[in-house]
Amino acid sequence: MGERDMGYWGYYVVGRSERPLAELDALADAEGMVLRESAPEGWQVWEYPSGDGEVGNMNVLARETGAPALFGYVMDSTAVVVEAAGPKSGSWTTCLARAAMAGYLGAGNDGLTVEDYFLDPRDAADRAVAWAAEAGHDVADEPLLDVLTAEADPLAENLFFRLLDRLGVVPL
Repeated sequence: MGERDMGYWGYYVVGRSERPLAELDALADAEGMVLRESAPEGWQVWEYPSGDGEVGNMNVLARETGAPALFGYVMDSTAVVVEAAGPKSGSWTTCLARAAMAGYLGAGNDGLTVEDYFLDPRDAADRAVAWAAEAGHDVADEPLLDVLTAEADPLAENLFFRLLDRLGVVPL
């Protein structure tokens, strides 16, 4: 099986801190994290390749850094679970590439659907605008909604980085 036959499984961890995120207590259990990108204002994107295992708690990370934080869990490059938290705005969860995610969830999950697990795109866009505002960014909900309703083309990771761009965190 070649490299291209298998998609990527793992986390992207996004936060803002003076210190490397990998050094923070909130992420102490995620050994082997790699810095993917640094952006203005102390924003960092770390990668934690892992098919299983938790990377840490986003609420704890947001409290520890005093800034909004966001995780993206990429599933085989076809869909992304997005967990976000802000010290004030609280936490929320949605997904990217909803049709692909529905396929994962449809495999014997007692009839539970994407809507049972994740905010719908409109609510997620509203929460994302509030998250970005807490990060000091004034963003519009329509460009976020476009990303939240898109399907992977071809890699779900691309949607995640487009989301970060729309949030004003890490420019593409």
